Amino acid sequence: MGRVERNCDEGEYPMPRENDAGVEPRRMQQPEETTTEQSARNTMDIPRPDLALAKRRRRLILATVGVVCLAGATLGGLKIGRALPVVPRSTVVIGKVERGDLNREVHGAGILTSESILWITAETSGRVVKSLLKPGAPVAPESVILILANPEVELASLDAGTRLRIAEAEFVELEARLEAQSMTLRAESAVLEAELTESTLQAEAAGRLAQEGLTSAIDREIADARRASVLARSKIERERLVVMKRVGAAQRLAKEAEVRQHRALAELRKNQVAGLTVRAKVAGVLQAVSVEPGQQVTPGVPLALVADPGRLMARLRVAATEAQDIVPGLVVSVDTGTALVEGTVSRVDPVVKDGTVRVDVALRGVLPRGARPDLRVDGAIQIEHLADVLHLGRPTRSQAHSTIALFRIEPSGGHAEQVRVRLGRTSVSAVEILDGLLVGNEVILSDMSRWESYRRIAIR
Repeated sequence: MGRVERNCDEGEYPMPRENDAGVEPRRMQQPEETTTEQSARNTMDIPRPDLALAKRRRRLILATVGVVCLAGATLGGLKIGRALPVVPRSTVVIGKVERGDLNREVHGAGILTSESILWITAETSGRVVKSLLKPGAPVAPESVILILANPEVELASLDAGTRLRIAEAEFVELEARLEAQSMTLRAESAVLEAELTESTLQAEAAGRLAQEGLTSAIDREIADARRASVLARSKIERERLVVMKRVGAAQRLAKEAEVRQHRALAELRKNQVAGLTVRAKVAGVLQAVSVEPGQQVTPGVPLALVADPGRLMARLRVAATEAQDIVPGLVVSVDTGTALVEGTVSRVDPVVKDGTVRVDVALRGVLPRGARPDLRVDGAIQIEHLADVLHLGRPTRSQAHSTIALFRIEPSGGHAEQVRVRLGRTSVSAVEILDGLLVGNEVILSDMSRWESYRRIAIR
């Protein structure tokens, strides 16, 4: 048998070596367990359901705590991300709420225009040959502005004049012919009157002679018959003269109408030729010339504008939403850029155009130097006077009788809080406060729609 060697350095028992006969070496025997260890191991192998349930509860509690912590961390991150925005004080307009009287006004922009304006239009078609005056030139009624040319109109005028003269000559000839016929009828009537007188005398003489037996009854009857014949002819001639007068009057009226027609046509053609020379027709200042030499125009086309600079008025455009209270007679202050001119509303256009209403203002007093047509002006129309009301400078994008959100500056001055404010009547630069603000509150009047999602902002 082989010898077993112990290696103390390695601290373990070496395996026995096989002998020469090939016998398997013996395994090293393990130390036997004690009775206490066997009892403990037998106890641990017993199933315990209460311990498994407690373990699952601990896991559920730990998971819930983790979710709550994660949600808290998320909310904290969101709060950090929505920190108060900072608005520089220099970039906003701040107004202060006050109590007192308020003049309610409506603003409108427009121009100065003349009360007396005349657009000169083309009376006939033609080609512009020459432009004699430029805008800004003073003109008299006979001042020539443009010269047009149209050979057809000139030829038609000559033809109309010729036809008029022919009709007038025919009328004269008709008058002479009717007069000659009337004279002939009157002469024949006079001859018949003489014959009637003669036949009457002869019939009376024949009657006396027949009574005295100096002539026969046949001679008396012949005289009476001759007298009756002449009397009938004389009556017919008188009736013929009356009819002739009626026919002559009718022919005269017809010819007179024809002459008047030719005269009117000739006058029209003459005016068309005169219209080729465009005149100012009124005294004033030439404001505009809308055509150029060589341009072809048709009847009714505007050619030039003449205005009276001594009688100016303001024509304002007011937003339709603010024009509902404007009526004629209201006082208006018109700013010409160099001076303020007082006036009154003279007319309010009933039609809304492009969201605005046109308001005409009659100016009073002497206008400042430099006031001329088409000068841009601003007007403030005084609607009413409000006594002892809470008011504020008008915020951006504010409308009358509406509720808007405004940022009210806190007493510390470093922050502003968004509040709902109910507005009343509005003016050009102020608005009546009905609810939401108190006297002394400072409010941001600038457009704050960029920060409307924030309840508070920081002011620096």
